[in-house]
Amino acid sequence: MALLDPSSSAFWIEFLKGMLKPALATAVVLMAVVLSFLQKLNLEGEMVYAIVRAFIQLSIIGFVLEFIFTQKNAAWIILAYLFMVSVAGYTAGQRAKHVPRGKCIAGLSILAGTTLTMILLVLLNVFPFTPRYIIPIAGMMVGNAMAVTGVTMKRLREDLKIQMNLVETALALGATPRQATLQQVKRSLVIALSPVLDNAKTVGLISLPGAMTGMIMGGASPLEAIQLQIVVMNMLIGASTVSSILSTYLCWPSFFTKAYQLETKVFTAE
Repeated sequence: MALLDPSSSAFWIEFLKGMLKPALATAVVLMAVVLSFLQKLNLEGEMVYAIVRAFIQLSIIGFVLEFIFTQKNAAWIILAYLFMVSVAGYTAGQRAKHVPRGKCIAGLSILAGTTLTMILLVLLNVFPFTPRYIIPIAGMMVGNAMAVTGVTMKRLREDLKIQMNLVETALALGATPRQATLQQVKRSLVIALSPVLDNAKTVGLISLPGAMTGMIMGGASPLEAIQLQIVVMNMLIGASTVSSILSTYLCWPSFFTKAYQLETKVFTAE
C-alpha cells in the first residue's frame, strides 16, 4: 500500500482491504486450535492469545512505520532502533535470568554487534541510511542477535555450573579465570551460533528465507531477491557473532569474585 495520509478516507479503505487476507488466514490458526483441543494439549488459549497479540502488535507497528517512513529526521531511525534493542535485551536477559545483570549485558551486546554491522553496511554503501532500509534490516539483525546472545549466556552459566570442579582445579593450578573457562566459552558460542550457520549453509535448498520470499511475492525478480538475501545472511552472521562473543566478555566477571574464585551464589540460584 502506498504511503497515504492516515487522516484520509482513502488510507482506511486501503488498510481494510489489505487486512482481508490476514483475517482469512486465521482459518489456519483455528485448525491448530481444534487440533490442540482434540489432542488435549491445553494450548488453545495460548494460541488465540498469541495470534491476537501478534495482530495488535503488527497493526500498531504498521502505523508507526507508516509515520516514520514519511519523516526525514534521522532521530526517528535511531529511536526505533534503540526501542528494538531494548526489547531484545530484556527478552534475551530473561532467557539467561540467572546471570547477574543479564538484561543489561544482553542489551549492550546486541547494541554493539548490530551497530557495528550496520555502520559497516552503510559505509560500504550496501544500504542507504533511510528508514525504509535501516529499520527492517536492523530488526532482522537485532532479532537474530537476541536469540544467539540469550542462548550463549544461558549455556555458559549452565556449563560452568556443571563443570565447577574442573574450573576450580584450573584456578588452583594458576590459570586465570579466562583461561579456566576457555572451553566452556567456546562450547557456548558454538552451540549458540550453530543454528545461524546451519541456516546459511542450507538457505535456498530447504527453505526460501523471509526477505527473499517477500521480494518474490512482491513482484521482484528472483535474482534481485537472491542478491538481497545474500547480504542479509552475511549481516546476520556478522552481527550475531559479535554480539555473542561480547556477551561472554561482559558476563564473565559476574561468575567470579574479586579474588578470582567462582561466585557460587550465581550457580546455586534456580
